[in-house]
Amino acid sequence: MSPNVLRWFSLVAILWLQSINGTNLSFPAYSSQLKEFLSISQFKLNYLSFASDAGKVLGFISGIAAVYLPLPLVLLAGGSLGFAGYGLQYLCIVKKMFTLSFYQIWGLSFLAGNSICWINTACYIVAINSFPVHRQVAVGITASYQGLSGKIYTDIVQTFFYSSQREAASGYLLLNALVPLVGCLVTAPMLMREAKATSSSSWDINVGFIVLFVVTIATGIYAVATSLLAAPAVLVLVGIILFLVAPLAIPVGVGVKELVSSRRSQQKVHDLEVPIEEDQNKEEEEFDEKVTVGVKEEVEWTKLCKKLDFWIYFGLYLFGPTVGLVFMNNLGQIAESRGCAATTSLVALSSSFGFFGRLLPSLLDYFLSGNKYMPSSPVSMALSLVAMVASFLLLLIDSDIALYISTAVIGVFLGALTSLSVTMTAELFGTKHFGVNHNIVVGSIPIGSFGFGLFAAKVYRDGAAFDGRFDGKCYGMYCFRTTFIFWGTLCSIAAVLAAILYLRNRKFFSHKR
Repeated sequence: MSPNVLRWFSLVAILWLQSINGTNLSFPAYSSQLKEFLSISQFKLNYLSFASDAGKVLGFISGIAAVYLPLPLVLLAGGSLGFAGYGLQYLCIVKKMFTLSFYQIWGLSFLAGNSICWINTACYIVAINSFPVHRQVAVGITASYQGLSGKIYTDIVQTFFYSSQREAASGYLLLNALVPLVGCLVTAPMLMREAKATSSSSWDINVGFIVLFVVTIATGIYAVATSLLAAPAVLVLVGIILFLVAPLAIPVGVGVKELVSSRRSQQKVHDLEVPIEEDQNKEEEEFDEKVTVGVKEEVEWTKLCKKLDFWIYFGLYLFGPTVGLVFMNNLGQIAESRGCAATTSLVALSSSFGFFGRLLPSLLDYFLSGNKYMPSSPVSMALSLVAMVASFLLLLIDSDIALYISTAVIGVFLGALTSLSVTMTAELFGTKHFGVNHNIVVGSIPIGSFGFGLFAAKVYRDGAAFDGRFDGKCYGMYCFRTTFIFWGTLCSIAAVLAAILYLRNRKFFSHKR
């Protein structure tokens, strides 16, 4: 298999992995049932939600491991950690095979959350190494598929486990344990050979990405449509599987084209031997020159703390994307408190729109790269954060429509922020130590998840006490009103930090454009 075909196969493989790696995105769909299973308070439920995010604190270990271990081993480590974390919870909570304390279940949730980092690290490194010149496009497209995870798991549960809410909750735990591990076992052989970047023709790359964009957009439209419109769950699941298989047409097409071209060129190779060698050398020089474009400096992870840009960026991620994730973690309780029973539909909706959000930066970068009107990564993040502020204010309106619109908008821009952050880490701190550096930035998630989630749980508990309820449940707009204002304020701070980051590096971003 040629290196060019191999890197496209690798891209499809990590696309599949990302589509099943967002196991934490399904948490809101079964959090209320988990609360009943364990007979715990909203505070303890928040601690479990935090545990999954806390696993990212040790995410940098996966980055270090990727430096010394083959990527397939990093991948399998991630699948195994998730299998242990969710699998033992399933056997304890659902099958009652043994008893675990709350703190032991918290530790398993921590382990499951950490597993996502290992798979993400392997996927990001493969995408960046395979397409260094188009790394934002490659990373953005594959990362966008992680936004589909909530939708995919919801469709599987509705097909096979939806006889009751209790069975659905057990289905999510079982799928979260098995599906990523199986996915890692299937795709690991495809990453055995390192798919290094080659100086292939720009025409092949352009056609490949355009086809992938078309397939990806069609997948997103299908996901959104089936989230909003009623359809048989089995047919919806079959459709999403067919859309996931469709990108295989790209490496197959590239392989066929290379085979035909090689046969045609065999007859002329002797006459053109010297010019071909000269052209190849020229292409390699141009290619190496392109790879270095778009990186401000290479920073080792041990020196990150000495960079002011790192702390500004860390704060931006803490007060911005992390707040969106905390909102998603509390979506089940938010819907319940407002009297909206369609939690599953909201999770599928946020997942589907998050898919488009993750894709959007790549789409704009690919078609508008070099355009003077194309905003830089910090400016795009600032605009996304302003939209999230507006969404939190919209949630102050007592309406199911406001809840649906806000969930969709937050899903879109949270997805965009997630994709942009991967690009900005590489732009500011380089690609050589990306695996460790980005996991350190993502380490802000558990800090925000704990602090901001704890604030939400306190407001919720006070609301339940105001109602005089003894079951710990709160019903009414006041259950999260103060929380929405607080979250919106944090996003405003993040937008200001994004603006500061741009002003500090405007020469770099102007030169890059």
